[in-house]
Parts: sequence; C-alpha cells; structure tokens
Amino acid sequence: MIARYTLKEMGDLWTDENRYANWLKVELAACRAWHKLGRIPAAELAEIEAKAAFSVARIEQIELETRHDVIAFLTNVAEHVGPASRFIHLGLTSSDVLDTAYALLLRDSAELILAALDRLLAALKTRALEHKHTPQMGRSHGIHAEPVTFGLKLLGFYAEFTRDRQRLVNARAAVARGKISGAVGTYAHVPPELERLVMAELGLTPAVASTQVVARDGYAEYFCALAIIGGTMERLAVEIRHLQRTEVLEAEEAFAKGQKGSSAMPHKRNPVGSENLTGQARLLRAYAQAALEDMPLWHERDISHSSVERTIGPDANITAHYSLHRLAGLIENLTVYPERMLKNLNLTGGLIHSQQVLLALAEAGLTRERAYAIVQRNAMATWEQGGSFKQRLLADPDLNAALGDKTPGLLDQLFDLKTHLGNVDHIFAQILGE
Repeated sequence: MIARYTLKEMGDLWTDENRYANWLKVELAACRAWHKLGRIPAAELAEIEAKAAFSVARIEQIELETRHDVIAFLTNVAEHVGPASRFIHLGLTSSDVLDTAYALLLRDSAELILAALDRLLAALKTRALEHKHTPQMGRSHGIHAEPVTFGLKLLGFYAEFTRDRQRLVNARAAVARGKISGAVGTYAHVPPELERLVMAELGLTPAVASTQVVARDGYAEYFCALAIIGGTMERLAVEIRHLQRTEVLEAEEAFAKGQKGSSAMPHKRNPVGSENLTGQARLLRAYAQAALEDMPLWHERDISHSSVERTIGPDANITAHYSLHRLAGLIENLTVYPERMLKNLNLTGGLIHSQQVLLALAEAGLTRERAYAIVQRNAMATWEQGGSFKQRLLADPDLNAALGDKTPGLLDQLFDLKTHLGNVDHIFAQILGE
C-alpha cells in the first residue's frame, strides 16, 4: 500500500489542472443526475460527456475579464461543449461546485497522508521491537529519573501516532461532505434528490442544512487533525534532537557519506531532519488556526474563507505528507547507541534506584517521611560528592537497622534493572496485541 503513494502525487493533487478537473467532475455528476431526473435529454448528456474539457491557460485568460473563477471555468467548458453546455451548472451556485470539489481534494489528500502515517507506524513498530529490551535512562524535566527501554519509548510514539491516524480517519469523514442545494441551501432550483445522486456518484455525504456553503467546522476538524499529527511529529523530533546532543548521544540521525554539517566546523553532525520537522509542525499549527478562523462566516456566506482555503489546502496537506515521509525515513535509518545508553544510565552512581529503596524501607515498617529522609540524605551526598549510592546506603546505620541482615542482598535486588523493566512485555502486548 505504501509503495503506490509518492510525494509527487500530493503535489499533483493540488495543481490548478486537478482543481479544475474536480470542478468538472462535479458538474458532470450533476448533469448525469439531471438526466436521471428527466431534465437533460440523453443526446445532450452524451454530447456534454464527450466534449467537456478545459484549458487552464484559457480559464486564466477569461478570468482576467470576468474576475470570477467559476464563471471563467464554465465559459471555457462551454467553448468546448457548444449549445448543450446550457445544461451545465443548471440550478447550481458556485459554492455547490467549489465546496464539493474541495471535499474531493481533502478526502484524496487524507488517503495519501494516511499511507504516509502507515509507513511511519511500520518504522516505529520495527524499531520498537528491535530495541524492546535495550535499557535507557528515562528522564523527567531533562533529569535522570528511572530506567526505561528505547523500544518502550518508541512504542509510546507508535501508540500516539495510532491515535493520530484515527483522528485523521474521523476528520476525513468530516470533510467528505458536499452540497448541491443552491444559492442559500434551500434547494429552490434543484431537488434534494439531485444532491443525493451527485454525492452518491462522488462517494461523498450530503451536507445537512447547508447554506450557500458547507459549514466550515468539518474543515477545521481536518486541519486541526493535521496540526495534532504535527505536534506528535515534533515531540518525536525534539526527542531525537535531545538524544543526539553530544553530552547524551544515545541516538543519531543517519549521516550520509559526503554530507556536511557546518560550513565552518568539519566535525559537526547536526539533527537537521528533526529540526526541519519542528519547523514544519509550527506551520501545521498555523494552518489549523486559519481554518478555525474560517468558521464564523457572515449569514449564509461571505468570501473571507476563500483565500485562506486556497492557501492552507495545498500547503497543509503537502507539509503533513512530506513531513511524515521524512520522519519515517529518519526512524528507518536512525542510528542507535545501546552502549552509550547504558553508560548514561550509570552516570549517577545508582541514584536512579532511589524509589526502590524508599519503598523497601516503608515496607520494613518505617514511616514514609523517615524512609524518605534516609534515602534522600544518601542521594544528596552522592549528587554532591560522587561515588556509589549503594555503598553509602550499606554504610548507613539507620538503613541497616531497618532492613537488618538482609540489607546487602536486598540492595542488590533493588539495584537490578530487571526490577524496573519487568512489565515491558506487558506494555508491548497491550499496544501491539502480541
């Protein structure tokens, strides 16, 4: 499924040529529906279907005079069709065509983005399983917390992108709505059955209670879904940027032969892909804001949304599609350093096991406050002076008094990574169902 979609196809989807092709698709569907309802004779319909065509250059030329894109389009189509063109756009208003065709573009864009998401999900799943039991330092506030695994970290992103995918599926349904209901949505010049027939042919849902336009809440939902995808992409990109920092260096974007990191410093290997994705996410959030601003139109319609949608339609979809493929490639080729992860995990002399000791003291009968004080004073001494946290604990008379003769063996158990990571398989099974 992934192979059939390419970056070029998303660009092609939003060309003027394809935009007008979708307008014509709507107009021809309306003509066929009128024929079924007995309004357009078979001979005229056959002539329309045989001759209907357009020229982007000619439409642009006509629009210079008409200052109206749909009229320019219809004029050019009529030049190809001849007298039978009187049946084209019969009873329709411009937004019947524009909004229904826009729904087709957004629906088709969603299909391409879903395919890109599937590629990314496959990459995340593969790398998560590869590093399912690769120990890594978990961090909160950027500070060492307790151990995780690198696979578990990637699995969390897999779960989030899975939710993103469902959001986009829902948003695709929200935008896959069209209208053929006339100038203010009253079906004054077209019967509701015409709308039903057109939408059935195009694979869309009729927009209920439309005005001159389809209400923009569905569009806002769609662009917000793209923005949320962007937020997840950025969260993963920021994670990679942090992991690639020289002081951390637990994972690194692939560095190609011949690639250069800096014009001045030949040693540089920068996380440029992740930084690019951080910037792309900012754009996706901005496009969502613009879509939200398009919702409150005047009365049955004004035109303030039009210029916005002409921009955010191609830009947001192309940005999301490109970014997902770029991130998928980044994950597929990500260089991982398990040895560095283990080295960083041991940087603090065993402090990462402090909660284990705290709980053991509480279970031995100490109050939580007393147990916390014993563990913290030894932890702070290790922070400030270095050395081994475990050795300090072994020398602490209060701890030995609480734990008794079993202190050495119990501390060995508490300082074992397996104590922290025993439920990794359970978490994987919850998410992957394996």
